[in-house]
Amino acid sequence: MNELTRRNRLEPLFDDMFKGFFVRPFSTDNGNDMAGAIRIDVKETGEAYMVHAEVPGVNKEDLHVDIDGNRVSISAEVKKASEQKDGEKVLRSERYYGQVARLFQLPVEVDEARATARYRDGVLELTLPKKTASSARKLTIE
Repeated sequence: MNELTRRNRLEPLFDDMFKGFFVRPFSTDNGNDMAGAIRIDVKETGEAYMVHAEVPGVNKEDLHVDIDGNRVSISAEVKKASEQKDGEKVLRSERYYGQVARLFQLPVEVDEARATARYRDGVLELTLPKKTASSARKLTIE
């Protein structure tokens, strides 16, 4: 029997075709969805944005945050620690090692001079104050 005739019209066909398409982000690594990805939460107050980024297993010295206007870039290097002892062999390793990065854009420019960062227990906390709008100046025409 033909595959299309076994299906109940086109509805199940479209369900199968788009299954998982909108449910989760695309995987860039074969089989390891979001391996090494930096997951973030962004909250907004009247004066600032609060960002919590999960970057476990990273030394503070290996974290970098760059601010350019309203664009924020977080990058880190996860280093592999040598844990193998004599007589041992690794049967399976699922931990990620290498460079990870996250770039996102905020609705308003950030005042980078007042921005602060704190790293504790694998979570990077950023306080990104909003840049106040410069006062408009009216020019007199001579």
